[in-house]
Amino acid sequence: MSTTTRHTGSALITREMAQRAVELALPILDASTRDERINQSGFLYVVITDPTRTPMNASFDEAILYEQAIGGPREKWDADYAAFARAKTRVSWEHGRDSFRVQMDEPYRLRSGDTTLWGSVCLDGIVVGVSGGEAAFDEAFAGTVAMLLRALAKMAYKERSAKELFYA
Repeated sequence: MSTTTRHTGSALITREMAQRAVELALPILDASTRDERINQSGFLYVVITDPTRTPMNASFDEAILYEQAIGGPREKWDADYAAFARAKTRVSWEHGRDSFRVQMDEPYRLRSGDTTLWGSVCLDGIVVGVSGGEAAFDEAFAGTVAMLLRALAKMAYKERSAKELFYA
């Protein structure tokens, strides 16, 4: 393999790994849909982007790696939590910061059409957004998924780096 070969998408963080991160967080996410102090809707929606797909090399839609609804069928939703989660995630993805930080510290960077909602994080380039609960908890759940995804990627790196000189 040539050392100059370029690949698209993360060599470590795959759709399956993103799904696994959500599965690991599912006991917390699922429980939150039944706690009215955290989530009055009973639903959550999670969006995860590929950390190698940035505004410099992809559209937002191309960057979405994995999405998952939690808490029941969409027909019972009282709002479009998927659209809200994508909008929050887009803010973090475009600016490389948690959506709360962009809105509080740099609101002048927001454009017409950007959401006023927050609840997404950017952790070392891993962007996750959640919608359905109170914003502070959406942010906490996004952070949980991001931390789990980073841990899974570190474990995959550890396993691969012991065997390979280059990512396949």
